[in-house]
Amino acid sequence: MGFNIISALFGTKCNHEHVGMDKDFGYCPDCGALIENQWIILKCSCCGMKHKAIIKHGKVVPVNNFCHNCGSEEYKLEKLNKIDFVNANYAVLVRKEVKEKPRKSVTQCWVDYTTGKTFSQQQLLPQYQ
Repeated sequence: MGFNIISALFGTKCNHEHVGMDKDFGYCPDCGALIENQWIILKCSCCGMKHKAIIKHGKVVPVNNFCHNCGSEEYKLEKLNKIDFVNANYAVLVRKEVKEKPRKSVTQCWVDYTTGKTFSQQQLLPQYQ
């Protein structure tokens, strides 16, 4: 709650730093948003060698401007499902805010009408939205 007041006054954006890295999804304790943790690895598009990456201005970029193996300046990003110890030195954690879709719930009610007859007739009530 405190972060929401500060962000409204100064226009700052939450970095979701307090969301645990061990879960795929979690709620940020500072702003309350649902956050998805994504592990991204950067590879050379020419030879496929893994490179160390950093996040600059919200984008994943390589630490070095070129591949030390083949000299290429082009790279590709690959999303990992789970982080392992082999890729831990190269992977970058990207936290993305998930927009929750409003849920539409439908409730149906049945009413028993018992008239002077021996059976009861069920009737579905109309739905109002």
